[in-house]
Amino acid sequence: MDDIIDDKIKKILGYKTWSVKRKVDSLLKMDHEMYMELGLESTKKEILETKKRSRRIYRAIMQVSPKDGYTLEAHMMEKDLTI
Repeated sequence: MDDIIDDKIKKILGYKTWSVKRKVDSLLKMDHEMYMELGLESTKKEILETKKRSRRIYRAIMQVSPKDGYTLEAHMMEKDLTI
């Protein structure tokens, strides 16, 4: 699964004709879809794996739009500290 996510991230980042907004939107959509697959019966391991994948997506966003990527990752870290 991680290889699939990494391939999708590389593919999106590699598009030369896409605007920054479109790349960020596509990456956020990937993140959204991962979290939508989680449910009440999701295990702790599944939740942690989703957070790890999400962090990779945010780092990819940071490559395209440093301000947005930093903000998303900082928010994620803040949430992790309160658990």
